[in-house]
Formats: sequence, C-alpha cells, structure tokens
Amino acid sequence: MTNPIYPCLWFDGQAEAAARFYCSVFEDSTITTSNPMVVNFELSGKKFMGLNGGPKFKINPSISFFALCDTQAELNEKWNKLSENGMIMMPLDSYPWSKRYGFCQDKFGVSWQLMLGKLGSLDEKIVACMMFTQSYAGRAEEAINFYTDLINNSRVDSISRYEKGEHDKEGSIKHAEFVLNNQFFTAMDSSAPHQFKFNEAISLVLNCETQEEIDYYWTKLTEDGEESQCGWLKDKFGVSWQIVPSVLGKLMADSKRAPRVIQAFLKMKKFDIKALDQA
Repeated sequence: MTNPIYPCLWFDGQAEAAARFYCSVFEDSTITTSNPMVVNFELSGKKFMGLNGGPKFKINPSISFFALCDTQAELNEKWNKLSENGMIMMPLDSYPWSKRYGFCQDKFGVSWQLMLGKLGSLDEKIVACMMFTQSYAGRAEEAINFYTDLINNSRVDSISRYEKGEHDKEGSIKHAEFVLNNQFFTAMDSSAPHQFKFNEAISLVLNCETQEEIDYYWTKLTEDGEESQCGWLKDKFGVSWQIVPSVLGKLMADSKRAPRVIQAFLKMKKFDIKALDQA
C-alpha cells in the first residue's frame, strides 16, 4: 500500500463550507475536488475528505487533530479562528506537556488540539489523535499494536503511561505516538465518563491498489468487528474504516460510467474492483 491513510469527516450538507473554512485557517491548503457528495481537500499537506452524509452521525472528540504551530502568534491566530462559535474544552494556557496548548471544538464539531512545537519523528503539521473511551478505554495499546502489525511502513515511536495517583487508571496510555504507512498518529486512553466514543462520523480511508490488498485489509479489520456498506467497516475497537480501491476516483471521473459505477458499489459491502471496472 503506497497511498496515504486519510480522515473522512461526515457532515450534514456542510462539507464544502467546512473545507473552505479550514483552508482559510491553515497555510498551504486547497480544495482538490468537489461535488455535491464529496469534497477532497488538503490542509498543510495532509489529505482530508468531507462527506455530505446527512444527519445520521455526529462528529465528536473521540478522534481529534493536533494542529502544531511554530510560533505563539501562529497558534493564537489559529485558536481564535477554530474556537470562534465552537466550544473550548481546555483553555489556551501553559501545561506540563507544552508551554502553550488548547483543546477546542470548532463550529462544525471537529475537535482540535493546538500546541507549540512538533510531535514525534515526522514533520507533520496536523496529526490525528484517537481517544479510547467507554468500553474501549484501556485498549489503546492493543489497538496500536494491531494497527502497526497490520499496515506496512508502521512502527510504535513512544508510549507514556499513567502512573499511580494520576488522573486515570495506572498503566493505561496517557499519550502514545505511532506511525502507520509513514504517517504520524497519536492515541490515549480515558476512563472518564465521556458521552462519546468512536463512530462513523470520522473514519479512516485506506486506498488499495489491488483486490488482494482490499481482501487482506477487509478480512483483518472486520475480525471481531462489523461489516457495513460501500467499503465501510468497524474494527474491533470501534474505529471506522473505508477500504477503497484507488481506481474508484478515475471511474467516478467518467461522467458516462459514474452512474453505473455508483449503482454497482451501492450493492457491495467489500469493494470488488473487477465488478466496478465492468460496470
């Protein structure tokens, strides 16, 4: 697998407005493709998808995004934009892990952790963070090991654990940094009484070049998980994935074939490249 793993954000008709807003916040950002259903965009070099999926799922903080800033002025500017008409979960202040940090939810419901400096070994400005809550609290390390064993070009960089007397269960993950297919991720456990957990509103898109790749990831990720429609699944930790053939974008770009391709994949759970190509 050579393609990036990237997040898909589920909106109720606001995908393009959200993409335009984020492009106004982050430097080196652009909308790459747009149609009434899907908007693809890049923020500081990181790929995102915005999906107009309707009101069924709501974005929550179980997956948030670190926005890493080089200067305090940059951080303050981004914070002011992202927190406006949103919700502040941890105020912008000095904390043991950063002299300037804040946690907020923007007006579209997406959660951001703004921090001075960088994380880990890769020079990325935006980094996804998974928070394992409710029945998944305490399983972050198991999930990290599962993902890094499953996906090529992956590794665990660091794990910090809660110690006795700290604010969560001793030994659970306070902060972990890991790499999946040469992209940086973070994770943490939280046994606090959160009202949210992983759902379909933020999924991870994994593009595959071959049917063999699709079959492999589908089989591994659905084990003790849950199959859904159109390449969607939930793994055993509740994280949603989309296992998508790379050729789909090319097929959908053909205006004559696209309706037939759509009709074909609407009948599928796991994608079948041959059936799509023959549509």
